[in-house]
Amino acid sequence: MININGKLVEENQASLSIANRGFAYGDAVFETIRAINGKVMFWEDHYFRLMASMRIMRMEIPASFSPEFLEKEILSLVKENGLDTHAARVKFFAFRQEGGYYKPTTREIGFIITAEELQNAFYLLNEEDYEVELFKDHYITSGLFSTIKSNNRAINVLGSIFASENGYENCFLINEKKNVVEALNGNLFLRKGDKIKTPPLSDGALNGITRKKLLEIIKTLPDLSIEEASISPFELQKADELFITNVICGIQPVTKYRKKKFENKSAKDLLSKLNVKARLG
Repeated sequence: MININGKLVEENQASLSIANRGFAYGDAVFETIRAINGKVMFWEDHYFRLMASMRIMRMEIPASFSPEFLEKEILSLVKENGLDTHAARVKFFAFRQEGGYYKPTTREIGFIITAEELQNAFYLLNEEDYEVELFKDHYITSGLFSTIKSNNRAINVLGSIFASENGYENCFLINEKKNVVEALNGNLFLRKGDKIKTPPLSDGALNGITRKKLLEIIKTLPDLSIEEASISPFELQKADELFITNVICGIQPVTKYRKKKFENKSAKDLLSKLNVKARLG
């Protein structure tokens, strides 16, 4: 089942108009959310990021879009799909309703929610080989717009095709200043000694929920320090550890970048702490 504007419909009966502004102009934002046993993980953070993204896109937020209403819509779909006792990946799309050529003729907002099962309730560390390369064909633009989850993901798509064609698991993306911003599907963290760095939002890094939670966790640890600072491509091979974060996998250690191989000591420790935070809500 899929939730379209509050109505549950069978997946094979769901349809999207070719005039839909999300499809036609990328006039949409979305949230990827993890639900466990009928509970939305980090819902407050997801909700406020969604609202911030809609404001950046100058969407007129409906009065009905309260945290309680949207959470209820998500969980009703999760339950309808028989996933309320499982882990689920939920996607919430918000878009301006169709009308207008580039310039919208309506400010009304529509939404679509999808849910599918995930194998594991909480995060497990993937210690298999995970080689990453730099994708340099196109740049992310530094600034506020790049921090939101809009459906303008052409660079990520092209980067994933490049990775697939060349045998890499992922790619790092750079901005117009040639700073490393993030991976194709998550935020980047770099550890050198007892210092961890992650690109700042001002460089164009996605305002990731897992990124936010890890910043909170690392700030409480006496043996590690955290800094939000630009990362140059030259720093990647000097690092002791690189890892990628997102709400679905949690933390993904990078095992190899070019000729450099990396350990995963901090990733393993931080993942256990992230699971604790997820359990506590």
